[in-house]
This record gives sequence, C-alpha cells and structure tokens, in this order.
Amino acid sequence: MKEIHVSSKRREELIDITHEIERFVREENIEEGFVVAYVPHTTAGIVINEGFDPDVGRDIIETMRKLVPEHGNYRHSEGNSDAHIKSSILGESKLIPVKNGKLLLGTWQKVFFFEGDGPRNRRIILGAIRL
Repeated sequence: MKEIHVSSKRREELIDITHEIERFVREENIEEGFVVAYVPHTTAGIVINEGFDPDVGRDIIETMRKLVPEHGNYRHSEGNSDAHIKSSILGESKLIPVKNGKLLLGTWQKVFFFEGDGPRNRRIILGAIRL
C-alpha cells in the first residue's frame, strides 16, 4: 500500500491523480490485477471520467452543486453537509483494472480526486490486488 497526498485550492474541485496511480503500478510492478484508490475522508471522493475536456469536470461540479446545494436545509451544523452528501454519491473508492502493467482506462478516462470541502490537504490510499 502507498499513501499519496493532494492539496486542494478550492472548496470543490477535481484533481487528476492518474499519473500518481500509474506510478504506483510501476513501482509495485503490478502486471495484472487491480488498483484500489481510497480516500479516508467523509467530504471527498474518487471519480473516473473524461480527462481531456476540462468542461466535463466543470459540468460534474456544477451538476453536483445543483443536486446538493451548499446551503440546504441540513441538520448537520458544521457548514459542510453538502460535501458529505456529494462524497456519498460519488463514492470514496474505485477499483481500477490493470493488465500488462497498464491501467485499463478508456481512451478519454482519467482518475480524479473530488474535493468537496476545501481547500485542504488530503490523503489517498492506493492498494494492489494481484491476479
């Protein structure tokens, strides 16, 4: 297992972590299996989606804001209730297949860390399941 760190600059943002995961696959010499990317935070998540058109990421964040507004009628009183809900919707982990030492992502896919309550310093745990 390996722990990587990201620093968000905005309250909500998507940070591309694909290269860090690819580096993990090389360093751990994973030929076939899966990589698990997990965030041990309740206001963050992991997303796999298009990474070449930045408008896709902006659309994801804008849609999440519409679905779960920052200032809703929430019982949790710390001011970040929306981030907890967004994290629950997006998920705190992803399982990414590896074959011949490469991530099996689609042509346009990238792996992103979703920040829902930034700016913050965050941890991402990477693990390997070898086949």
